[in-house]
Amino acid sequence: MEKDTFSALSRRKFIGQASAALSAFLIVPRFVLGGKRADGSAYLAPSDIISLGFIGTGKQSRGLARNFLATGEARILASAEVYKAKRDFFIEQTKAYYTSEEGKAKVKGTHPAIQAYNDFRQLLDRKDIDAVVIAAPDHWHAVMAVKAAEAGKDIYCEKPLALTIKEGRAMVNAARKHNRVFQTGSMQRSWPEFRQTAELVRNGYLGDIKHIKVNVGPPPKRYDLPAEPIPEGLDWNLWLGPNQPVAFNSELAPPLSKDVFPNWRNYREFGGGMVTDWGAHMFDIVQWALDMDDSGPVEVIPPDGKDHKFLTYRYDNGITMTHEPWEWSNAIQFVGSEGTLNIQRRKLETTPVTLATKVVGPDEKHVYHSENHYKDFLDAMRKRSKPICDVEIGHRTASVCTIGNIAYELKRPLEWNPKKEQFKKDKEANARLERPLKAEWAIKL
Repeated sequence: MEKDTFSALSRRKFIGQASAALSAFLIVPRFVLGGKRADGSAYLAPSDIISLGFIGTGKQSRGLARNFLATGEARILASAEVYKAKRDFFIEQTKAYYTSEEGKAKVKGTHPAIQAYNDFRQLLDRKDIDAVVIAAPDHWHAVMAVKAAEAGKDIYCEKPLALTIKEGRAMVNAARKHNRVFQTGSMQRSWPEFRQTAELVRNGYLGDIKHIKVNVGPPPKRYDLPAEPIPEGLDWNLWLGPNQPVAFNSELAPPLSKDVFPNWRNYREFGGGMVTDWGAHMFDIVQWALDMDDSGPVEVIPPDGKDHKFLTYRYDNGITMTHEPWEWSNAIQFVGSEGTLNIQRRKLETTPVTLATKVVGPDEKHVYHSENHYKDFLDAMRKRSKPICDVEIGHRTASVCTIGNIAYELKRPLEWNPKKEQFKKDKEANARLERPLKAEWAIKL
């Protein structure tokens, strides 16, 4: 009798404990199990959240971090930056986003600690990081991206993709060899006015394209700034990385007290001037609209004061494109046999005017549709597919910019073979397709 009573009590205790455990399971927050938010967007289980490491944490990185976190599909685990003040500020700003009203609505669950590194190679050693976001100066892009691919990381890299043609090709080769998803930060491809532009041009609504004007500002110049004291907390040798030594100047790495984009992009050693900085956006849309994402122009002619007032590109199909100022800044003008199209960020005007809002039919030509450049990258990672601005696309656009800068420098016409990625019978021009890298940072070109 006592044994039976004990067994009954034990059974009741077991059932009670099991019920409590089941109840605890049933009240687990929805975001842990997946499903939908109140606004209809999806919660992701923690196992589906993509872990990011940021390499370069200056002004550009802060907007990128916000955009990635706003998807609700990513978390930031680490940052690598050679300027301690900027590294610390990035972490503070990211934490502030997590606790903001927007952040609390978008990012559910616990907020991971963000580990700070001076050397990005330490970040790449971490097995828990799925992808890196490279927002370092252009002279670093190729080395960082190749090493990231070798470390098994997917890559989001700011535009312009590379400082030289051969470095860009090395990035493509590394991404392909290691089966990496690689998104170039040419986010205009995920904006509706640029998608509309590409589809209008591809479907012939302007007729035959006769000429294209791109207004994006000047080419770079040689570094000529005076030396200034290196600020505390900046590892200047590591900032230079693969480059030869030059004197520090705050125009290259401004302090946090100056909330500006740095001017390293204006100097040939570190960037390609506005030809690559804004050109990587606007020439990119031209390449997209002309369906030239795997190719490029065949000739580039610098201004000569005679027949060519402006830098002129010629495609194999006869279309010409000039780098010249016109009424809109950082903008493109397409001139066709049946109409014109002017495109700038948030602004699209056409002749006839009805083309700007023309609905391209389902049976007509359409380009890759993305409405969020950052989510598109995360989606491509999950599907193991190419995103809207794959590394090859970024490389081809950067190449258009770079061959223009080489023509500006040499001051003579150049014939370009986009298949071989070489200039025709021109050793001097071909010598500018690469640059020497310090031995520590050498990559296969």
